[in-house]
Amino acid sequence: MSETGRSNGELHQQARDEAARRYEDSTAERERIEGELAAGVRFPDAPDALAVRADRILERGGLSPSAVVADIHAEAMDLPDANERIIDLSNELQAWSFLPRGVRAGSSVARITLRRDGRELPHGTGFLVSPRLMLTNHHVLPDESFARRCFAEFNAQVTVDNLPDATVRMELDPGAFFAADRRLDFALVAVAPAPDGRPPGEIFGWNRLSVQIGKLVLGEKVNIIGHPDGRLKEIVLRDNAVLVRLDDFVHYRTDTRPGNSGSPVFNDQWEVVALHHSGVPKKDDRGRVLRKDGQPWHEGDGDDAIEWVANEGVRISVILKHLARLDLGPARRALLTEMGPDSGLDQSTAPLPAPTLPGVTPPPASTTPATESGTDAQQPRVGRPARSTAFGGRRHLLFLHGRDQHGKVPEVLRREWTAGLNRGLTLASLPPIDPQDVWFPFYGTRLHNLVTGQESAVEAIGLDEVSAAAAAEIFAAKSPTGSYDRLLYEAAARAGMPQNGPAATEGFGAGLVGTLHRPLSWLAARSDLDEWTIATFLRDVDLYLGDSAVRQSVLDSVMATMPTTGELVLVTHSLGTVVGLDLLTRLPETLDPVLLVTAGSPLGLDGVNERLLARGPHRPPRVRDWVNVWCPTDSVAIGCPLEDERWGKLTQLAVSNGRDRAHKIDEYLAHSEAAGAIGSVLGRT
Repeated sequence: MSETGRSNGELHQQARDEAARRYEDSTAERERIEGELAAGVRFPDAPDALAVRADRILERGGLSPSAVVADIHAEAMDLPDANERIIDLSNELQAWSFLPRGVRAGSSVARITLRRDGRELPHGTGFLVSPRLMLTNHHVLPDESFARRCFAEFNAQVTVDNLPDATVRMELDPGAFFAADRRLDFALVAVAPAPDGRPPGEIFGWNRLSVQIGKLVLGEKVNIIGHPDGRLKEIVLRDNAVLVRLDDFVHYRTDTRPGNSGSPVFNDQWEVVALHHSGVPKKDDRGRVLRKDGQPWHEGDGDDAIEWVANEGVRISVILKHLARLDLGPARRALLTEMGPDSGLDQSTAPLPAPTLPGVTPPPASTTPATESGTDAQQPRVGRPARSTAFGGRRHLLFLHGRDQHGKVPEVLRREWTAGLNRGLTLASLPPIDPQDVWFPFYGTRLHNLVTGQESAVEAIGLDEVSAAAAAEIFAAKSPTGSYDRLLYEAAARAGMPQNGPAATEGFGAGLVGTLHRPLSWLAARSDLDEWTIATFLRDVDLYLGDSAVRQSVLDSVMATMPTTGELVLVTHSLGTVVGLDLLTRLPETLDPVLLVTAGSPLGLDGVNERLLARGPHRPPRVRDWVNVWCPTDSVAIGCPLEDERWGKLTQLAVSNGRDRAHKIDEYLAHSEAAGAIGSVLGRT
């Protein structure tokens, strides 16, 4: 056997051992889930996860809406029960299209075969994820050199007449594209075109991967198509329950063989949810792999003798996020783009720009706060409405934005907010409003300068490139009050992260990852936001709450663009909800807050509300009505709804925002319930 071959076998064993370690580390969580399943809980997952999954099933045509409505209305059900029933129905009632859709998905699966010493040896499984790219395991294709010795065999299967099909060979082309990661155990490789020039995806189809959540819940069934032991294509259909969902991996109980390495793991809508990479062997107290007869296993025994207790797959969303951060040239980036918009790898988002960190020098930006027309001289009343006679001449509508708005034009932002609100007002059968009638204090550039140390004594980090997890460690170390890590852990706990799970000390890319990797990746995997957005958002919140100079500067900036008399309708978003609650403690007696709207707010975190100027959950002073609108896939809104009774009476609105738009303010305001609350108050005289 060649050195490459030996290395490949060692990688396979290493992947198996690491899967076994993760299985052992997650024992407490798995036993909890299995206990709930045994007690009759169909899907022992968080209510928010069930809600998102139910929405995705209906959205993707996994179940007839009329059948769902008829079944749910047959008996009284509250929302969690209804979501569970939708998921359960999707397991019970499969449309006829389930079978042909499975055939279509399976057509993209190929057997990977190795040329060695004049022989052709079945080696693993791969599947097309774009017209020209195939996904498999790193331990199947560890490097470009090894990939050049392999080829893909499509249609390695039997026909409906149980006869061997005509196999089609296609060469791999790692020179055009090859990317792999050992820890996540994936390899993505280009496949050469057919002799007629057609890419393989045009011949056999390809699986559209999605970075979005909602593709699977605990207790749901999965389907696997692959080439076990190098045999012709086989399928493991539906009798495969998901046991545990980890940060980057998922465990499921199913019947697969070693040759299934690199197989796609599908849900019942034939969406790829994971990349199968290893079985999980049973081990004794000394960590030795056991045979089916209970005796220690030795390498000469073969994999058939091992007592397998579960299987492990790599979560597809994690692989896609890893690919999004690769530093690739235009040609290779274009190949990733072909995976489609749902993958998050289109040209508009890749390569992802490096988020701004203290000490990391971004492109030069003006230190002058942006104005609505571009210069202070042309627009001395920046942020103020053009007219003062709107809403009866006494009532004022004020939008208070959040973080990451530096360098943007306030007038454009004001129109975006208003456009979202007007969509919601139209749905609520209420008249739209004019952007010129809205107050829009802009503190985005000021906050950015404060965070990056341009206007404060915040120390520079002095790093050129760091991962999101490494940045989180730095933010924690530089936290003014040492509270950053508390915010991150509390947010992850409220998102359902097990508190007795393993510490995250694994490597992540080329950087170091400490204890904050686990909560950060947990939040990203369960929301519509990436790790960078979450890490930097919490950094800005922590800095605002922990640095009195930053807080004072932001509040002064907002107060400079405020009405001083009349009635105030205050609509706040993201970090702006925190600033808004502080602001309400400083309003003049002549300004009456008649309505507060908080959207995508982190106020539910004790690490946030305990550091407000008013300290702790409380009814905002003098506010007549309060509406809190939140989305279950918006990780900034973790902790919502605001259930602590000390918040007092308020209206909670849970909404479902569009994919990739969970935290967008115009998406929040476009819901008729949220817009209607604002419009009905503005219309009163």
